[in-house]
Amino acid sequence: MSIITTEDGSHSIHSDQFGVSYHSKYGAIQESLHVFIDAALRFKIQSNPASISILELGFGTGLNALLTLQESQNHKMVFNYETFEAFPIEIKTAEELNYLEMLERADLQDHFLQMHTCEWSTPIVINPTFNFTKHKKSFSEIDSSNLFDVIYFDAFAPNAQPELWEPALLEKLYKALKPNGVLTTYCAKGQVKRDFKKVGFEIQSIPGPPGKREMTRAIKV
Repeated sequence: MSIITTEDGSHSIHSDQFGVSYHSKYGAIQESLHVFIDAALRFKIQSNPASISILELGFGTGLNALLTLQESQNHKMVFNYETFEAFPIEIKTAEELNYLEMLERADLQDHFLQMHTCEWSTPIVINPTFNFTKHKKSFSEIDSSNLFDVIYFDAFAPNAQPELWEPALLEKLYKALKPNGVLTTYCAKGQVKRDFKKVGFEIQSIPGPPGKREMTRAIKV
C-alpha cells in the first residue's frame, strides 16, 4: 500500500493487492462527505431518531469513521458505530494520513488513532456520544437483523472485488438494516442497482461526488 494525495489535498491509499485506491482521485474527504455523511447519515438524521446505529463496510483509512465522529459532536444523540475490515492498514500508515490537518481538527488526533489501535470486536467509548466497535472480518460474516439505521457500503468497486456485490451479500445488508434504514454507495452500475432491487431495496439514483455523475441510495422498505 502507498499513500497518495487526491485533488482536494487529502490523502488516500493505493492498494497494490487490488489495483485500486481507497477513495476518489478527485478528493478523498469531499467524496466521503458527499457519499456517506450527506447522502446517508444526515439524510437519516432528518427523521429525528433518538439515537443512530451505523455499519461501515469497510474501515480502510478510518476517514468515514472520523467524519462521523466529527458529525456526532453536532447532534444531541448517541452514535453507535460498527465497522468491518478484513485487510487493515498498518498503524504507521494511519499516523501519516493528513485528515486531521485538512479538517483542522487536531483535537481528534488521539481519537482517530484510538480507532486504528483498539482491540478488534471490543466496544469502546470514544466520547459520550460516539461508541465504536471494529471487526477484523470479511463482509460475508455479517449476521445481524434490524440493527442498523445506516450502512456505509464502501467496498472496492465490483471489478476489483465482485464477490462483495453478489445478491447473497446484499441480502444480508438488507436484513441488517432496520425498516426505513438507508444504505449508500458511490457505485451506480446498472447491474448493482438491479441486484439491490432484487433483494428488496428501494433505489434512488442521486448526484454523485465530484468526478462521478451518479451514486446510489438504497432504502429498506
